[in-house]
Amino acid sequence: MLTRDAIIQSLVEALKPLDYVHAFYEGGAAAFNRIDEWSDIDLYLVIEDEKVGDAFAVVENALKALSPIKQKYEIPQLPWPGVSQAFYRLEHASEYLIIDLAVLKLSSPEKFLTPEIHGSVVFYIRKPSKVAALPLDRNALEKKLWERLARLRARFEMFSNFVQKEINRRNYLEAIDLYYALMLAILVEALRIRYKPIHHDFKMKYVRHELPALIVQRLKLLYFVRNEDDLRVKYQEAAKWFQEIVGEIDKKKIDI
Repeated sequence: MLTRDAIIQSLVEALKPLDYVHAFYEGGAAAFNRIDEWSDIDLYLVIEDEKVGDAFAVVENALKALSPIKQKYEIPQLPWPGVSQAFYRLEHASEYLIIDLAVLKLSSPEKFLTPEIHGSVVFYIRKPSKVAALPLDRNALEKKLWERLARLRARFEMFSNFVQKEINRRNYLEAIDLYYALMLAILVEALRIRYKPIHHDFKMKYVRHELPALIVQRLKLLYFVRNEDDLRVKYQEAAKWFQEIVGEIDKKKIDI
C-alpha cells in the first residue's frame, strides 16, 4: 500500500528538475499538524503561466509510475484566477489518500500561503523570491466580516421563514433541506465570525478544532434531527441562536 510520503517523494523527484516549477508545497491537515490515517494530501504547485498542462502531465506520469490512477476528478471553475484543480485516487493507495492538487500560475494573486488562514504549509520545493505569502490585511478583513454579517442578517430576515412555510405545508423533505442549507449554514458562519473569524467561510471544516466544545456539542444536537416534530423545535432553536450570536457580535469588536 502506497504511503503519503512515497507519493510526495515521487512528485518532488519529478518536479524539482523542471525550471518552470517555482514551488511545491502541502497545506490542509499538514499545515495545521492534523494528519491522521484518513487525511488526504493537499498539494500546491506554482509554475510558469504557460505550463499548466505540462505540469499536470508530469504529475500524472509520476503517479502512474507508482500506481494506476483509479479516478481523476477535475474542478471546472474556481473562484481564484490562475488556479486549476484536480483530484486523484490511486489504485494502490488507501481510498482516503486522495491527492488534491492545485496548480497555480505564477501570476495568480492567490497562493494560499497566508499563515493565519492557511496554517504553516510544508514546502518541498521553493525557489527564492518569487513565491511569498501576502501579509494579512486585518482592517480589510474586519470590514469584509462586518459586511458579511450584515448580509447574513438580511438573508435570515428575508428567507428564514421558508423553513416554517414548508413545515406548515407538511412538505418535510423540502423543509429539512432548507433547514440545513439556509438556517444552519448562516448560523455556522455567524458562529465562526464570533469565535474564529479568520476562517469564517470554512463552513464545517475544522469546526471541532476551532469552536468551543460546548458550541460544537450544541451544533451537533441541531444537526441530528429525529423526526418532523424535532425539526419544528430545532428550527426555532437555530433561529433564536442566530439572533443571539449576531447580537453578541454587534456588542464587541471582531477579534481577528
